[in-house]
Parts: sequence; structure tokens; C-alpha cells
Amino acid sequence: MKIFVAGGTGTIGVPLVRSLIAAGHEVHSLTRSLGKVDEIRALGAHPAVADALDADALRRVVAAARPTHVIHQLTALPKQGPRRPSDLAPTNRLRTDGTRNLIEASIAAGARRIIGGSFALFQARMPANAPAAVVKGAEALRSMESQILDASRRGAIEGVVLRYGLFYGPGNPATDHMIHLLRRRMLPVIRNDHGVLPFIHVDDAVSATIAALDRAPAGSAYDIVDDRPDSMSEVIAGLARRAGAPTPFSVPLWLPRLLSPYMTGLVSIRLPLSNTKARAELGWAPKYPTWREGVAGILEDAA
Repeated sequence: MKIFVAGGTGTIGVPLVRSLIAAGHEVHSLTRSLGKVDEIRALGAHPAVADALDADALRRVVAAARPTHVIHQLTALPKQGPRRPSDLAPTNRLRTDGTRNLIEASIAAGARRIIGGSFALFQARMPANAPAAVVKGAEALRSMESQILDASRRGAIEGVVLRYGLFYGPGNPATDHMIHLLRRRMLPVIRNDHGVLPFIHVDDAVSATIAALDRAPAGSAYDIVDDRPDSMSEVIAGLARRAGAPTPFSVPLWLPRLLSPYMTGLVSIRLPLSNTKARAELGWAPKYPTWREGVAGILEDAA
């Protein structure tokens, strides 16, 4: 296959491009930064330089690549993940305007299929007091998904949506930052945390994405999550144990609500999703059934 990856230098983009190359595909990776051209070439992919918000420039580079398949992984999040509402704004634009530009460019270039990487967490019901930026983030993801699935319904291109759980894994800046904070006892757990969050190892997200290239029916959407959701506090405590870090101190829920209402609102979500559909239709199963196996692998690799 000839595959155009929009967002090929991000958290999932780099391992995805690497795996696609290893599988024998011709890969073109989009970047808006000339400084990342050498990084893309080192992976074995062809760099395509354009801003996804510039419709004409994007159309030109996609047309030059002549892909059969397009994978949308565009984000502009901080390396360690969003910490405040304003961190979501650039990614919101990529998920609304950038998606529209990418779909139009893909159709014009004659691509057969587009796969959109979405975020499972925003399927949760937003509380009445949710920060405006969180609501806008959910709206941007719904826009991205609906644009892809609408294009599929009208027969313009085959569209598939993958809703990933919370990423973790080796080389994931957010995971590395958590371990860094835990070893300095700077990351607390929330007392009586009843959150239920979906997680996915980045390698499993990559394998699901590759499976969807030719196995997913057009117009389908999947929750790409591991076998067991859990609370963020349990993950933090378990990661500390595995890393040999000091036991995290615990705080009452009102304290992080006061200091960081955005982050607290996310980790308090209850969203027990299932990967049953992805297993059945994609012939996919996570290598790491839960974060416990995945975290053990991360620390073994780092040892």
C-alpha cells in the first residue's frame, strides 16, 4: 500500500510509520516543520512538508504522494500531554479545519480509504460544570469523526474511525514524565478515586491501526482500548510500585479540583469501554491486556 500519514512525527505517528515501513508499505509522512524532514527519512518514509491548515499546500503534497490509504493522526498537544484548557486549542483546529482539508485532499488524490485516530475519553458525558475548553475539545473530536464517516456514507472515500484509550508506553513523553515525577514523589493519587478510564499501550494502538487498513468495513468506528479500564490513581500507584518509586501521597478530591479543575475533570470520568468489536472485526487483540503487563514491559526495556 501507499500510505500517507498526517501526524507521522507524534506520539503514535513515529511507531506507526516505523511499523508500516517494516511491513513493506510505502509511507509518506506529513510535517509542517522542515526540521523534522531528516527524522522522517531516518524512519524510511518520504517527508511531505505542509501545514494541514493550509488547504492548497496540503492538497499538493497529498497529490504528489498518490496514496491508496490516508491515516489522520494530527495533533498539536504538548509533549507531556495537555495540562490546561488552552493546550487543546491548536489540536481542536486540526480536528475540525485540518480534517476537512485532509479529506478533500485525499479524495482529490484518489485515495481509497482514510482512517481517523480519535480519542475514546471524549465519549464520556460532559459534566454540567466542565470547562469550556473541554467541551470544545469534545466538539472538535465529534466534528472529526462525523466528517470522516459522512464522507464514507456519501461514497466519496472509505472512512474508518479509531477511538484510542489513554496512551502509555516506552518513549511516550507523558509516561516518561509520570515516572520522573513519581521517583521524586511529586505525583499524588486521589483518595477514593472512582474513575474508570480506558487505556491502550501505544504498540497496541499501532497494531490496531494497521489492522484497520484493510479489515475494517467502510463507515465503521472502534474503541481501541485494552481489556480492563481502571482509575488513574490505581495506575499511578501501580507504576510507582513497578518503578521502585516512593509510595505516592494521597490527597482529597477537593484539592486537585481547586488547583487543576481541567485535569481532575478528566481523571474523574467513568467510561468502561470494550474492545470486543475491534477484536471480532479487525482480528486484533492487545499484546498488553492491561496496563499492568504494559508497564512491566516498559520498565524491563528501560532496565
